[in-house]
Amino acid sequence: MHNDHLLRKEDERLITGHGKYSADWYYDGMLFAFIIRSPYAHANINAMDFSDVESANGVVKVLTHQDVSLANYKGIPTGTTAQNPDGQTQIVAPMPILAQDKVLFVGQPVAMVIADTLENAINAAELAAIDYDILEAVTDYSSATAEGAATLHASADNNRSIIYRNGDHAKVDEAFRKAAFVSHVTIHSQRLIGNPMEPRAVVANYDATTDIVKLHAPTQGVNGMHGFLSHITGLGPEKIEIETHDVGGSFGIRSGAYSEHALAILATKVLGKPIKWVGSRSEVILSDWHGRALELNGSIALDESGNFLAIRFADKVDIGAYNCYFGSFIGTRNISITMGGVYKIPALAMSSELYYTNTVPVSAYRGAGRPDIAYAVERLVDHAANEHGFDKVALRKKNFVPVQDFPYTNAIGTTIDSGDFIQVIDRAIELSQYKTFEERRQKSAEMGKLRGIGLAYFIESSAAGNFAKDQIEGKFNPQGELQIFGVTGASGQGHETSFTQIAADTLGYPVEKISYTAGQADHKVIGNSTGGSRTLYGAGSAVKNMCVQFVEKFQPLAAARLGTTTDAIVFADGRWSAATQHQTISFAELLSSLMSENSWSEDQFSVMGEAQSGSTYPNGCHIAEVEIDPNTGVTDIISYTAVDDTGVIISPKLVEGQIHGGVVQGIGQAFYERTVYDASGQLLTGSLMDYALPKAGCITNFICDHVEVPTTSNLLGAKGVGESGCSGSLPSLSNAMVDALKGHGITNLEMPFTPSKVWGLLNA
Repeated sequence: MHNDHLLRKEDERLITGHGKYSADWYYDGMLFAFIIRSPYAHANINAMDFSDVESANGVVKVLTHQDVSLANYKGIPTGTTAQNPDGQTQIVAPMPILAQDKVLFVGQPVAMVIADTLENAINAAELAAIDYDILEAVTDYSSATAEGAATLHASADNNRSIIYRNGDHAKVDEAFRKAAFVSHVTIHSQRLIGNPMEPRAVVANYDATTDIVKLHAPTQGVNGMHGFLSHITGLGPEKIEIETHDVGGSFGIRSGAYSEHALAILATKVLGKPIKWVGSRSEVILSDWHGRALELNGSIALDESGNFLAIRFADKVDIGAYNCYFGSFIGTRNISITMGGVYKIPALAMSSELYYTNTVPVSAYRGAGRPDIAYAVERLVDHAANEHGFDKVALRKKNFVPVQDFPYTNAIGTTIDSGDFIQVIDRAIELSQYKTFEERRQKSAEMGKLRGIGLAYFIESSAAGNFAKDQIEGKFNPQGELQIFGVTGASGQGHETSFTQIAADTLGYPVEKISYTAGQADHKVIGNSTGGSRTLYGAGSAVKNMCVQFVEKFQPLAAARLGTTTDAIVFADGRWSAATQHQTISFAELLSSLMSENSWSEDQFSVMGEAQSGSTYPNGCHIAEVEIDPNTGVTDIISYTAVDDTGVIISPKLVEGQIHGGVVQGIGQAFYERTVYDASGQLLTGSLMDYALPKAGCITNFICDHVEVPTTSNLLGAKGVGESGCSGSLPSLSNAMVDALKGHGITNLEMPFTPSKVWGLLNA
């Protein structure tokens, strides 16, 4: 564990108003864009007339599907295509940049109006004459797959994209036939809207002399965005320069390009003027990719002693109107690879039915399926314990993968490299005062309240990355400042702090003389975007390698200063020393000496660090304690304990902040958030007046602790942390609610646990 007191380097800039977000960019002669969106969930477009729009005050251009077609632009990338072991492939429906002859969800882009002011663009858009032939909409599984249902895509019968299968179904069936106990549970991980603090925005400026478009937009990494934009526009990555400074939240939905990115590039090239589009809060609620939208139907088989024999899932996955980016990946791979949880289970199998609806497409949202399967597995284990009379803690411990079995390959084929689940759960039980809970339950009962405790043990797979390796460029300038350049951009995680801390700790160099910058066009490095809880150990391992290279590069110079040979000195704790003498020299002293001799040259003082890092398996035990007022249905979270194994911790405060933030995001799903469409496909939760979010104070007694079990899959020994809070909070809060309500015959309930829902269950 590293320095616990290092302040976040980015905070002063951000909290004093000196951050620079995408909408802050301004160029002389800039034009402003507004998107005309479909007001209907499902309709044919008979005709579009924009002549009145084009003649309106200040309007310069209206982009339609015809302009997109003339530019030979492709649609939004569909991401990974699923395929079954028998060779069956997924029916894929890419989303067009602009609608041509039909629209499939409310908010789908139809045209872009470009004017001299945003006000003129908005006013002119009202003059568009679009003849829609409204069709029946399907908004959930039952309506989408019903006999005679409206079809979204001609190639997708019954609106099914694929029925994906994984695991050994025959072996699972045999285990269930032999089981002494069987339990079933269904969980709905409801559709959510990401709502980052910074609305989506794009600024594009074409330079005809270089034939390069400069683009500013909130991203999670320039290389990924380059790839997506190149796919859509056909422009080589060298023709698109992306510059992003600060990003106000991402949660996965800022990882890919949207229609507005492509249209801004098209507009600036056609008009030769800078183009700015900034989404309103209602626009991004209506059109940012949504998250979750999963139904997981789980079953577990146990023998008479409580040993787990098999788990099966039959899942239903709403991917929205089109295949966009990670929706299919989530509904197939991500909800299957850790479906055995932290348990040693001989047989696992799952099926997943992906289907289309007249709703916003679904893609990555914090955890991207990992919290959902953790939620389902831990609800299933708790439900089995309640149903068959097993102690919840003892049942889990009995079935944990033991330490000596690592690396452990589960029945799906996922290899988990490390873990110490007993140590983690024992620490959580101790810190949460789990063993004295019944005393607290009794005191609550005396006050007319219902108290419950929920324990859950999750595991998740962090992302392996799309690029083969991560690179980091390090360079000392003539002033002795170490400048680190990479591609992975932060959206609140604190990359500037963590990466500089790795360098400071490895080199023994002052942290205030180290900086990290992401996405600079003149620094050509490759690497992965922020996402999947991998940035710290992926790009961070490249930072570590950069430091090692600097030490090796300067070692001969250090040996010369010490009057000895290179192989006679060692570097540790920021200093070189020789075993046969007491002289030492620090990295900082050597660098200062070299600088004072005016011997600086860019080649001598720069290196390219790189590292290849595999997936890691962060895990943890979270315990939530809740109290319900049966008169109102209002639930208070009395305490929350999180004990996580995130491997070697680099920045303790940042790790705690990530876990705390993830837990609160889980609280949002558990108690507040829900996306609601009516039968016609209209979004009823289209503003923050209708879509509730967690607020400051929703959790006041939060305990965060760690058990560090290093991984060998990267140079730092670190595991992911960005999604752990969500993965632990969903099942622990749900289990706590069931525990509080079980005396009233309630054995399962669906999120969100709103006061009206809880009160209704108690008074049914």
